[in-house]
Amino acid sequence: MSVTALVFGVVFLAELPDKTALAGLVLGTRYRASYVFAGVAAAFTVHVVLAVAAGSVLTLAPQRLVHALTGVLFLGGAAMLLMKKDDDEEEVKAPKDQSFWRVSGAGFMLILVAEFGDLTQIMTANLAARYEDPLSVGVGAVLALWAVAGLGIVGGKALMKRVPLSLITKIAALLMLGLGAWSIYEAVA
Repeated sequence: MSVTALVFGVVFLAELPDKTALAGLVLGTRYRASYVFAGVAAAFTVHVVLAVAAGSVLTLAPQRLVHALTGVLFLGGAAMLLMKKDDDEEEVKAPKDQSFWRVSGAGFMLILVAEFGDLTQIMTANLAARYEDPLSVGVGAVLALWAVAGLGIVGGKALMKRVPLSLITKIAALLMLGLGAWSIYEAVA
């Protein structure tokens, strides 16, 4: 349970400032929220399954190597968050047809393409390798991504007005720095 909570917190904070919340917000304002969420949630589930599988393969390598690799990747992720510019708002193309399959399909494809190889997918793979508990990591990551998608679809604008995006990004970067330092310490110790 503690691994699930840790993964949830790290992935949630890292995904909040991402363009996905904005895309969900835009789709959610134009289309039925439940349809959008169904597509987005399915795409995030696919991403987490792929990430956990990749992380599980890493567990076959020597532990010191895995700790060193995940430490470096966490530190790189923290650097990416700290150096990220906030000008990557993209035009979201949504279907004119309001049917469940069209709207959820648009949400699914948008997230599937936009998030492939994204920081949170890489982080999820790292966490799966680090903790060797794919189920806990997968559940924590999926719930975090679904929570961010839900917030983006339902109330993204209100949250971003109350909590500065830069603060969320800095907290996520600090968590990743801590995880990276701990992993490197374990690799050397």
